[in-house]
Amino acid sequence: MQGQSQQQAYDRGITIFSPDGRLYQVEYAREAVKRGTASVGIRAEDGVVLAADKRARSPLMEPESIEKLHKADDHVGVASAGHVADARQLIDFARRQAQVNR
Repeated sequence: MQGQSQQQAYDRGITIFSPDGRLYQVEYAREAVKRGTASVGIRAEDGVVLAADKRARSPLMEPESIEKLHKADDHVGVASAGHVADARQLIDFARRQAQVNR
């Protein structure tokens, strides 16, 4: 039990390293992206193409409710993968940065 409670303490913060040098939160984020569906962006001379797989992973999910492509600003688009809540946070950040850096 002692070892498990110590691991949970390293599990809580994104800047807390475990004794073996691991950042558990970063590892969890990478696993979430691996489990997500694919998103890709291609830059061409005259524009950009963003594409995303919107496959529902559960019969309880409505495929129409899955949003993978987002407009951060008139000149910035985002294709997301991983957890929706994480993607929303990153998209909000991208929108704020796009407004500041016009």
